[in-house]
Amino acid sequence: MNKIEILGLGAGELDQLSIGLYRKLTRTEQPIYVRTAKHPVLDVLKEEGLEFTAFDSIYQAYDSFESVYQEIVTRLISAADQYGTIIYAVPGHPMLAERTVQLLLNQDQIDIEVIGGQSYLDDLFTAIKIDPIEGFQFLDATSFERSQLDYQHHLVFCQVYDQMVASEVKLTLLEDLTPDHPVTIIEAAGSSGQRVVTLPLVELDQGVTLSNLTSVYIHPSQKEELQHQFFQLRDIIATLRGPNGCPWDQKQTHASLRPYLIEEAYELIDAINQEDDDQIIEELGDVLLQVMLHSQIGEDHGYFSIDDVIRSIVEKMIRRHPHVFGEAEVNHVDDVLSNWQTIKKNEKQGRAEKSLLDRVPQAASSLVKAEGLQKEAAKVGFDWDQAEDIWAKCEEEVKEVKAAIHAKDKAAIEEEFGDLLFAIVNLARYYKINSDIALTRTNQKFNRRFRFIEAKVKEQGDRMDQLSLEELDQIWEEAKRFE
Repeated sequence: MNKIEILGLGAGELDQLSIGLYRKLTRTEQPIYVRTAKHPVLDVLKEEGLEFTAFDSIYQAYDSFESVYQEIVTRLISAADQYGTIIYAVPGHPMLAERTVQLLLNQDQIDIEVIGGQSYLDDLFTAIKIDPIEGFQFLDATSFERSQLDYQHHLVFCQVYDQMVASEVKLTLLEDLTPDHPVTIIEAAGSSGQRVVTLPLVELDQGVTLSNLTSVYIHPSQKEELQHQFFQLRDIIATLRGPNGCPWDQKQTHASLRPYLIEEAYELIDAINQEDDDQIIEELGDVLLQVMLHSQIGEDHGYFSIDDVIRSIVEKMIRRHPHVFGEAEVNHVDDVLSNWQTIKKNEKQGRAEKSLLDRVPQAASSLVKAEGLQKEAAKVGFDWDQAEDIWAKCEEEVKEVKAAIHAKDKAAIEEEFGDLLFAIVNLARYYKINSDIALTRTNQKFNRRFRFIEAKVKEQGDRMDQLSLEELDQIWEEAKRFE
């Protein structure tokens, strides 16, 4: 089988290249290919007469680095097919931050032999004076995700080729770090041209010369700078529940926290209805606090932790979205809902369930429970097909309420009012309106208008109980116009 021998050119100068690799390059009769000619060792060897083919021009032909690397690999395999054996030289060590090498190792058309080379990491650690045993993360500046970043430990980006790459790194880091957070730029680590400069993060891509020998070191962050990250919230809740924590938090149980979750959920709905982004942020935080407290209680008793909560919802979302994370195809929202219900039904197989209605939470409010009961019954076809039929049912229930009132039968009046409310919920559901949210908005509207009346009456120097209903109603209409 044809073969590609891969070697590393080291971190910088010719002195860093081993004698064996130097002889391999200068005495071989095999064609030599290099990922980039922009390397000090190649400058010297070129003067000594070394001939090689570089792939620098490919970088200009593609919009993404991955496409560049794929094209380089394709050309290398083609060259190996033509010549039998070729040499491929890369900066540093072949097994360190070399995507093309990984792509070559993952194919089975050509034999691959990694000969070796000097890694620049030792020189890098020396230049920035850190011990990686304290915790070290090494990332490719051209291909990383913000979620990967661990700011509490030493963080180094390699392959910061130019200002465009540096700018992308800077903008990502500014999502988490302050503009004046210290970063150190290391150029040509370990060589006579080594340059180390520390500057504020915001200046990372400004007035600094960058090349393929550039790395960027991000100094570890203090916890105070990372208050928006999840681990901070988890640590705080654990501290509050811990031995030296808050007496109130320490004594809470799942049962004692129940009313707070309901309260916070309704306050969030208020903020959403008011379209108040700042309030939505705060109320979402309060809801999340309840999730964290319940999870910490579970962890304190050894039953479950927030990891289990997150794992459960992640697995459920992947499982219930096969059209996103699997191979299922959908053409409409209705297909998504149909798949969701089918998958949900399969998940519940084997669980003891005497009735479809067991799925409706018993702790829900009466209005929420009414809609839930109707929805479950509708899944098996027990539902109205036409809006006219539901309107007729509502009118029928109104007549029965009046009849019960006429009969002065209190128990019957209560029952018939319940039937009327149930029918109205059914009507709202037909028009895809959530009755609980609709009524909540009406309550808020009444609250605003009544408070307007109170303020107006007080401004006039009157008392509400001194005004007639007609006068109060006039102010009510004014409140409506004011809105």
